[in-house]
Amino acid sequence: MGTRDMSAGLTGGCLCGQSRYETGAPPLWVTICHCRFCQRATGSDRMIEPIFDREGFDFKGVAPVVHSVISEGSGKMVTIHFCATCGTKLALTFELWPDKIGVYLGTLDDPDAVAITPDTCKHIFVSEAQRGTVLPAGVKVFARHAADADGNAEVPTIYSEPFVV
Repeated sequence: MGTRDMSAGLTGGCLCGQSRYETGAPPLWVTICHCRFCQRATGSDRMIEPIFDREGFDFKGVAPVVHSVISEGSGKMVTIHFCATCGTKLALTFELWPDKIGVYLGTLDDPDAVAITPDTCKHIFVSEAQRGTVLPAGVKVFARHAADADGNAEVPTIYSEPFVV
């Protein structure tokens, strides 16, 4: 895979094309979450979620509808933004981090534009990861959140070789 220009924002949208977004800037980091909420929300074993500053992020076309739930992990509100027509989940916003927005990686027009490397990503909620999940070497890994409910950073585990949950 070649190097991509991450200086500009990215674009994405839903299956039917009615709800679109522009990120306004490159992602700050990528969170790979293994919690049960993300498993249910994606229908998969994890969610890959590039995180952006909300300032500069803009929904286009038909505004997404929202559904808010209390996160079991933080006890804070998480809001899912999705297309009312086709149901595609586009993004998440967080009471805990009101100035950030995460997008579902697969909704990006070019998901490969997001670098997912040990320097740009972290795995969280590996305590809830599906058995057999392989965590890559050199990546920051957290049993639960990467920060506590007050926003203080937790200490990651970094494996020197791939680790199987």
